[in-house]
Amino acid sequence: MRGLQARLRQVAWLSATPTGTYGPATTEAVRGFQGKRGLPRTGTTDTVTWQRLLEMTHEPTRDELYASGGQPAAAPDPRCMTGRVLCISKTSRTVSWMVNGKRLMTTDVRFGSQYTPTREGVFHVYWKSRHHVSTIYHTPMPYAMFFSGGQAVHYSSDFAARGYSGASHGCVNVRDEGKIASLFAQVRNGDKVVIYW
Repeated sequence: MRGLQARLRQVAWLSATPTGTYGPATTEAVRGFQGKRGLPRTGTTDTVTWQRLLEMTHEPTRDELYASGGQPAAAPDPRCMTGRVLCISKTSRTVSWMVNGKRLMTTDVRFGSQYTPTREGVFHVYWKSRHHVSTIYHTPMPYAMFFSGGQAVHYSSDFAARGYSGASHGCVNVRDEGKIASLFAQVRNGDKVVIYW
């Protein structure tokens, strides 16, 4: 389903990001695609419609399939398998809270841009600040858990509003305020942070 939706986006018939649900927006996009090509406007993806769409598009990338997030978490890095760890995958754009190799929570994250990249490697939470405001960018960083210089895992209202169309200044942004609040309550200073591809 996400593949169909991503391909419809490639040919500008669907503006919404893939959800994996064949709802009214997808039905309408398929009807439009069919009508433009002289096919019966059924709104269902029959073999002829699918073949025509395949001819006009490329295999969707992972980012196209999960443009709004919701990717399954990547396999944990081996460094995440012992102790208390914020296990952060740049491949799946997720953070998993893991304790002794057991995944307790996972949520979507976004990272810095190519000009302000998020560091990779093994770090430790060295400071937590519930109501933090950046002294450099003067923007709120609620539930900040600092792990490397000024980089922290924190809630981002911008990520919540704009999704992956934006980027952080190097921090690991979380858009689910409930989940970051829960993480903030559980994570302690000294807990490990692993950021990997």
